[in-house]
Amino acid sequence: MARHNLSTVVSFEITRTLTKRRFWIATLIVPVIIGIVVALIVAANTSTDNSVTSQKDQKFSFSYSDASGVVDPAIVKSLGGTEASSGADAIAAVKSGDLDAYFAYPADPAKQATKVYGVDKGIFDNGKYSSVATRILTASAEAKVGDSKLSSLVQGTGPVEATTYDSSGNLSGGIGSVIPPLLFLALFYVVILLLGNQMLTSTLEEKENRVTEMILTTLNPTTLIIGKVISLFVVGIVQMLVFALPIVIGFLFFRNSLNLPAFDLSNLQIDPFQMVIGALLLIGGFILFTGTLVAVGAIMPTAKDAGQIFGVMIALMFVPFYAVTLIVSDPHSFIVQIFTWFPYSAPVTALLRNGFSSLSPAEAIGVVVEQFVLGLIVLQVAVRLFRYGSIEYTRKVSLTSILPRRQAAVGK
Repeated sequence: MARHNLSTVVSFEITRTLTKRRFWIATLIVPVIIGIVVALIVAANTSTDNSVTSQKDQKFSFSYSDASGVVDPAIVKSLGGTEASSGADAIAAVKSGDLDAYFAYPADPAKQATKVYGVDKGIFDNGKYSSVATRILTASAEAKVGDSKLSSLVQGTGPVEATTYDSSGNLSGGIGSVIPPLLFLALFYVVILLLGNQMLTSTLEEKENRVTEMILTTLNPTTLIIGKVISLFVVGIVQMLVFALPIVIGFLFFRNSLNLPAFDLSNLQIDPFQMVIGALLLIGGFILFTGTLVAVGAIMPTAKDAGQIFGVMIALMFVPFYAVTLIVSDPHSFIVQIFTWFPYSAPVTALLRNGFSSLSPAEAIGVVVEQFVLGLIVLQVAVRLFRYGSIEYTRKVSLTSILPRRQAAVGK
């Protein structure tokens, strides 16, 4: 009898689980996302390798000076370069934008750094200057391998020191200009990962405790949802400050004891437009993700059911991260454009592109508007779902079951 009961329970549970649509959605979404990630990694690596290879063949205006006597003028001429009459004049031409690059080859390029000065084209594209400078040395040295100091140049291992200038002729920030706007991306991940589950269960707690009816007798659903969103944002700020405080204290007062690497904050360059866009993308993305998770919590009867959707939301956040090399090296590719405009991958992708200065002002404003508009729409949907789903304790609320009620309410 007990064995019969066991088989009945097992059969019932398996059948009930396998016939649920959300089980298959949650199950199949994992291999689909893995497939997308693998495809993105392959595409990103291929694109990056092609971009790095093509940098050696890119044509741009440049001049050079050679204190080593190694550089072959014929090779330079074939690449469109000329010999500089004066190093100072060549650098001035680069700063003004009249010349793309200037290469200063030292007396011993195998041991001394070749100095490269160029117009700032972005962190990734700036690599073309060093690539071409090294290519010239390598090609020139191949004919003179009998000289011992040129053996490393044939292998392309001579040191190169690159300096770039922005459109105003000022020294570009390099990695120092990338770090400040990327802090907003780190904050976005921290806030969503720390508060995501709380966003999801913020409306489920009252439902599971059967106190929703009492709350709604004294509060408007809109007031309740907006209040929860604001409180979550404040809690997120408090958590970020608490986590950041010991790091700041350790860096400022105990850096030597903790053997922390020195970091010169003066190298950081802050672009006001990038920082404003980063802040707006952070807030807009927070509103959209919070509204979505609150809406999911209003639909689902239990936290266990809602947890499956939470996993999908987190996966959407991390998919662009696997394509980071593609986003940096080829920001205008079709895949990157999809990630930039798809609402739930837009915050991460746009924040990455904003940090690496590949997000145009028009794209930045467009994505910000998209995040805020969709976020507010989702919040309104969450309010309506909570209004009708707050007293549904046993099953998931269907959107189709809400629409007729909305029409009836409008008719009255």
